[in-house]
Amino acid sequence: MEFVLVGLPHPEVMKIPLFMLFSFIYLCTLLGNALLILVVKGDPHLKKPMYLFLLNLSFLDIWLSTVTLPKMLTNFLQKETTISLQGCISQLYFFHFLGGTECFLYTVMAYDRFLAICRPLHYPNLMNLKLCRQFSAGIWLIGSFHSMIHTTLTFRLPFCGPNRIDYFFCDVIPMLKLACADTTLNKAIIITNNGTVALICFLMILISYIKSSEGRRKTFSTCASHMISVFFYYGPPVFIYLSLNSIDFAIEESVAVFYTVITPMLNPLIYTLRNNEVKTSLKRMKCDKLYE
Repeated sequence: MEFVLVGLPHPEVMKIPLFMLFSFIYLCTLLGNALLILVVKGDPHLKKPMYLFLLNLSFLDIWLSTVTLPKMLTNFLQKETTISLQGCISQLYFFHFLGGTECFLYTVMAYDRFLAICRPLHYPNLMNLKLCRQFSAGIWLIGSFHSMIHTTLTFRLPFCGPNRIDYFFCDVIPMLKLACADTTLNKAIIITNNGTVALICFLMILISYIKSSEGRRKTFSTCASHMISVFFYYGPPVFIYLSLNSIDFAIEESVAVFYTVITPMLNPLIYTLRNNEVKTSLKRMKCDKLYE
C-alpha cells in the first residue's frame, strides 16, 4: 500500500546544505515563473502567440517542480520518506503529463520562432492567437494521453516484492525494477514513447534554430540561450530513457535533476533577460507601481 522513496544519494553531513540549496531553487522557480505569468497576463502589448506559449511554459514549470521537489526536500529531513500507492500513481501520472506536455511545447515554440524569423510577412496568417490556442490545447491533450499510457502500463503490473524506490520520485524505470512480472512491453514503450520522441523533438528544435539563425548573428545569440534550456530539458530524458538498464541509478538521478529541477528555474531567466519586450514590460510595471 506504500513505497519508500530513497531519494538522492548524499553523505549525512550534506543533508542540511542540500535541503537549503534545493529549497532556494524551488523558491526561485516559483517566484520567477509566477512573475513571468503576471507580466504576460498583465500587459496587453504581450498578447502574442510567443508569449501565450511562454505562459504555458511557466505554468508547466511551476507544477513540474511541485510534483517532485517537495518530496525530495522532505527526504533530506527524514530518515525515510514514504509515499502511498495512490500518491505514487498520481506523482508518476502528473510528472509524465506535465513533462510530456512541456516536451511538445518546446517543439511548437521553436516552430513559432522559425516562422517569425524566416517568414515575417506571412507570420500573422501562419501563427495567430486562435491557432496558438489550438496548438496549446492540442499539446496538453497529447501530454495527458502520453502519461495515461505509462501510468496504466506501469500500475497494471503486480508489485509483490521490495517497496524501496531507489529514486527521488515515482518514475517508470525505478518502478519497473520492483515489478514481479515481465516488463518487456513497458521497456519498449519507454524507448519509443519517451526516448525516441524526445530525441526527434530535440532534433526538430535544433534544425529550426539553425535555420532561423543562418545569416543573423543577433538571432543566433538569442537562439543559443534558448538552446541551453532545450538541451538541459531534452538531453537528460534522452540519455535516461534510451539507456534503461545500462546506467547506474545514482548517475540517472543526478542527470534527472537537470530537467526536473534546474531547467524550470532557468527558463524565466532565459526567456526574459534575453527578451526586450518582456524587459520593457517589467520596467513599465515597476513605473506603474511607483506612480500609484
